[in-house]
Formats: sequence, C-alpha cells, structure tokens
Amino acid sequence: MRPNILYIMSDDHAANAISCYHSILQSVFQTPNMDRLYQEGCRMDAYCATNAICTPARASIMTGQYGQLNGVRTLGDKWNPETELNLARILKENGYQTAMFGKWHLGCDPEGFDDYQYLAKEGQGMFGEQGVYFNPSFKDKNNGYVLYEGYVTDIITNLTTNWIKNRKKEQPFFLMCHHKAPHDFWEYAQRHEHMFDDKTIPEPESLFEDRRHRSPATRDFGSSVTPRSRIRSLYDDFCKKDYVTGPLQGTEHMTYEEKGKAAYQKYLKDYLRTVAAIDDSVGKLLDVLEAEGILEDTVVIYTSDQGMFLGEHDYQDKRWSFEESLRTPLLIRYPREIPAHTNCTELMANIDIAPTLLDYAEISIPENMQGISCRNMIAGKPQEEYHKGIYFRYWMHLAHQHDNPAHYGVRTKDYKLTFYYGLALDAEGAVDKPTQPGWELYDLQKDPGELKNVYEDPAYYEIREELKGLLCELKEKYQDQDEAYVELQRTFEKYK
Repeated sequence: MRPNILYIMSDDHAANAISCYHSILQSVFQTPNMDRLYQEGCRMDAYCATNAICTPARASIMTGQYGQLNGVRTLGDKWNPETELNLARILKENGYQTAMFGKWHLGCDPEGFDDYQYLAKEGQGMFGEQGVYFNPSFKDKNNGYVLYEGYVTDIITNLTTNWIKNRKKEQPFFLMCHHKAPHDFWEYAQRHEHMFDDKTIPEPESLFEDRRHRSPATRDFGSSVTPRSRIRSLYDDFCKKDYVTGPLQGTEHMTYEEKGKAAYQKYLKDYLRTVAAIDDSVGKLLDVLEAEGILEDTVVIYTSDQGMFLGEHDYQDKRWSFEESLRTPLLIRYPREIPAHTNCTELMANIDIAPTLLDYAEISIPENMQGISCRNMIAGKPQEEYHKGIYFRYWMHLAHQHDNPAHYGVRTKDYKLTFYYGLALDAEGAVDKPTQPGWELYDLQKDPGELKNVYEDPAYYEIREELKGLLCELKEKYQDQDEAYVELQRTFEKYK
C-alpha cells in the first residue's frame, strides 16, 4: 500500500529553535509536538538548502532541481509549474489526491493540486504572497480571494485538518501545509504573549563575534541584530514607535553591548512565540491523522524552506552559507520503515525532497531531477548513491538591505568552502555594486560555530585544494559553470 504524504513546512525556521536539535534554547523553549516526530522517527542532521532564500528553495523542493535549471534563482523569478518538473503534478498523475494550504510564494498559481488555498492578496503580486499574521487573505482554487479572521497559523492548520477529514478515503494523498511563521516580523498569537515572562534567552557565543578571522569579502557585511550594521539592524527596527509588536524602550542611554543584548531578547521572544503556534499546529495535525486512523500509513515531514539566524554571528535573516542559514531542520515519521528516535548524519539537500517522496510513492524518478532519493538512508539502510558534498549558491548580491554578497560553495560532512564573488551578474533584485571577492574555509568538526576561517592556514592547504576540485566537479554536474559570465570567470581565476 502506498503511503499518504503530509509535508509540513514553515518559513525561516531555524533548527536551533526546535528542542530536539538540542541548542542553547532548549533550556527555555520546547517544541513537544515536533519532538514527537523525532521520538517516533528520524532527525536529519545535515539537511541543507541549496539556495538559502524562500522562493528558490521552494522551487527546488517542487522540482528536484537547482535554480539554474528550473529558472528560479531569486525572489523575483517566477516558477512555471506547467512546463517545468512539478512534484505535485507527477503525484496527481499517478493516483494521488493533492492539496496545498498556506504560503506558496512562487509567483504563480499552484498547478497539479486538486485543491489549494494560498496566502495572496488581490493586486499585491508577489508581495501579497507573503501574507499577514492576522486576518489574512488567501486565493482559493475555486472561489477566488477569501478573507479569514484570526491568526494565520491556526487558519492554515484548520484548512489542512478539514481537508484531511473530507478527503476521498479510497485514494492516498499528498498534502502540503505551508506556514507563514516564523517569517519576519514576528506577530504572535495572544495565547503566547506571556510565554517568556521572567525568562532570559541564552545568547549565542558569536553574538558579538570578533570578525578579524574573516575574509574581507564578508567581514563588514550582513544585516544585524545589534546596532552593528548601518545598512539594516533589528535594533533600529525595534526602536521604531510603530513596531508591530511594540517598540523596544528604555535603551537610549545603554551601551552598545547592552543595546545588542536588549534587541536579541526581543527578537528571540517574538520569534519563539510564533514557533510555539506552529508546534501547536503539528500536534493538531498528528491528532487528526490519528483520529482518522491513518497516522501509521502517512509519511509525516516537518521542515523549513531554509534555516535562520537567531543572533549567531550577529545576523538576522538567512542568505549566508553559515550553518544556521544553510542547514535546515527536517524531521520525518513513518514507522512502517523508519526506526524511532534515530539520527541521520548523511548529507541531504532540498533537491532530494522530490525524488525521495516519489520513491515513497513508488513512482519512477524523472532523469532530469538533480536530486537523489534518500529513502533508504533515512531508514538507516545503505543506498546506491550519497552526496560527497552539497553545492549551494546565493545569487541576490546585496539585496533587500540584508547586505549579503553573492557566493557559491560546497559543504561536506567535515568542511565548508565558500567563494564570495561579490557580483550582481544578471540576477533579478541583485544590487549592481561589486564587493571584494574572497574565500572562507571552516572545519565543521573542530569549529562547528564557524568562528575560525582557516582558508589561509597552511595546515589546510591540501584540504582546501581538494574542496576546490569538488566544487568545480559539482558545478559541472549541476550545470552551473557560469559560461555566460566572463567577469565572474576572470574573478574566479584571479582568486583561486
């Protein structure tokens, strides 16, 4: 019997904000329902986004391809689900009921779904697809734009659970539940308002990182939590009188460090309160599957579109290649073949989601999908193909005042090598202002916090050159060799 598939995805959810990932936040914040997926299934410890930003990540999940193939490299690119590979359409054509509720954010109407309602507001284009936390508007496949009253996480949950109850019970289903939370800016449900009263959130080691070890390519870049960034900081946002969850007050005469600490506390408390509602949602979804008698027959996945910085390296947002952004949470429960309470440390990328789900559904994987099925390794079994390294790329040079230089690189189990090329190229939304190119190399085993760039360390010379070879190999494999970008090729040759 082919399983049902429930794919739950949040937006900008850091693995560090799920208690079963055992970060410093575990002492003050727990996610019992997400943790249940781990207790009864598998936690992926090296699952990575190939482009750590919303729209490209979502396109890779739906196609099993990198952005250079599916046409979605930036937030401004629009996916064409009718002409490109489409996970939902393949499942539907092979006998699955398909539905999607929540945030879509691919610049098009969903295709391949029997039913959908996605966050959208008439006349607002892609911005409208971001949605709002309270009283959101959705686009219904059959009824046009619909306005709901209430909190967005709860509404998306209710739409999903109602569909499960009213589905055609003779067919397996593929159901996507996509939350807006915890995307900025973090408006929480009233029931979580007092969640952190009298609590202090632990700070990451790198909140006030000494950046002298960094390459000049990254040292002075990136939007911040503290007042560090003159381009964009959460401290400045929080001090605005009309800030959505209330302004940060009483900081005028604080020291720089005190201001940074105050901004961090507000950021984390607001953020984690929105995550708490998602955990509530996961619990309700598991309950309805159990009530319907189909929990054991359903592959349940919880993940995010990419990671998120929660003050590490004094960053907000995502977009960087550092672990907090690149590494993405993924929990999966399917007791018919996945042992309970297991950890998988093998490399997995978001281009692997589509082929893996097709494998569960016993459907042939199209040859032009670039990902691999990870079904066996999730179950703790050997499989024919593993990733030697995960290739990643961020195209949107300096976009949206987050001040992130364009880059690409490779992550293996032990190391991460990144080339910051600092050029806009032809990427939609990128800022045409070249920045200093440079390389960074981190030893993830000795330095999991990525606080010591060892690119120039002679002891790592052989490793560095080996990783450069792997990087070039993967760029060729994934058809991202930059033939059209003469300036980038020259930059790479000059700095390699």
